[in-house]
Amino acid sequence: MTSLLYQTLVLIHVALGSVALLSFWTAGLSRKGSRVHRLAGRIYLPAMAALLAGAVPMVAIILPRAPVIGGFLAYLLILTATALWASWRAVRDKRDWVRYTGPVYRGLAWACLLAGLAVVWLGLFHARQMQWVIVLFGLIGIVVFVQARRFVRRPPTDPRWWLKEHLEAMLGNGIATHVAFLGIGLPRLLPMLDPQMLRTAAWILPIGVALAAGAWLSRKYLPPRPAR
Repeated sequence: MTSLLYQTLVLIHVALGSVALLSFWTAGLSRKGSRVHRLAGRIYLPAMAALLAGAVPMVAIILPRAPVIGGFLAYLLILTATALWASWRAVRDKRDWVRYTGPVYRGLAWACLLAGLAVVWLGLFHARQMQWVIVLFGLIGIVVFVQARRFVRRPPTDPRWWLKEHLEAMLGNGIATHVAFLGIGLPRLLPMLDPQMLRTAAWILPIGVALAAGAWLSRKYLPPRPAR
């Protein structure tokens, strides 16, 4: 029964992930603020929210059998939920920094810190495979917390702060979307590919692409303003 439930959840997860992947790239390649961009975003957000909700019972099934993997996946859920919330609220609260950095923002930052510390501990003392990947990903949660605390304590002077928050959060969402696709969806679509290669690519490629995309987006949409 549990196996059937898990396989059903995986199929739903893959389907929602495909919708999220398509809408993510539609939004990413369309003109920012255009009707297509906004429509793709309205599709992407609920698809990802449903995907995360469906992933919770999947993690609950995995956790007792494989605590390291289950704990790591639970941590990824927290990171992705944080990025998804930030990408949504940064646009909705773009004229209200105080509201944006309210209790939900701070609570998610603390959740990222605690989950990140737990994952680093798992990677250092309990993981038998991919230790460096687990530890490095755990550090991301700590960095998210530090940046969030700094942002809360120092009100932004640039009115485009919301755009920066939105772009960075969407890059985080992009990493999560592509990790899921490369690690879960693609092996089922192309079973002839080497699974070890796909697992490695699932972690390395999305991060590398996100870093490059982040630099390009910052130069295009957030160029330094000339000094007065």
